[in-house]
Amino acid sequence: MKVKVQKLDGKASGDIELNDDVFGVEPRQDILHRVVTWQLWNRRATARPTRERSDVSRTGKKFGRQKGGGTARHGDRAAPIFIGGGKAHGAKKRDFNISLNKKIRSLGLRMALSSKAKDGLIIVDTLELKDAKTKALKGAFDKNGWSGKVLVIDGDAVEGSFAKAAGNLPGVNVMPAVGANVYDILKHDTLVLTKAAVEKLEARFNG
Repeated sequence: MKVKVQKLDGKASGDIELNDDVFGVEPRQDILHRVVTWQLWNRRATARPTRERSDVSRTGKKFGRQKGGGTARHGDRAAPIFIGGGKAHGAKKRDFNISLNKKIRSLGLRMALSSKAKDGLIIVDTLELKDAKTKALKGAFDKNGWSGKVLVIDGDAVEGSFAKAAGNLPGVNVMPAVGANVYDILKHDTLVLTKAAVEKLEARFNG
């Protein structure tokens, strides 16, 4: 698949041949749904667990007389009303880490990239900026028609001046190629890849 490459100012910068095994896969809604669900579940964090009556180390022996002591008839120091006792109805640890086959995860990412290749994929040669100013970068975005949510993916690391300028642009997120994931790709309207990002992503699947 041949795609045009442009510069940040919108000028043409040649063509690039995209690997059909990475950018030409027919998307399947069920696969994408499984991968997104897996990502969101693994982001969940459980509440810090508390110790209940069966978890605390207190004596279970009746520590006072049944009658005549002037106190209630307690038979267990682990009761919640005592200092050091177990908590009543405490928070419990829950495991949200569901597993997903690596082949499905790989296929989901290739399908997400392919869905953007059909509509919403932009390839730029580099993210280097002469002037790392947010106002200048916003002007370039407006000139190119990149509106809404925009995800920009670079190679090994995001170019410093671009990351600095894009930091205050609402709806614009940047990340290196190693951080590319299905959820972030699908939730953005436009995907911008550098040639270095394309090279890293194709090597990731071909390796």
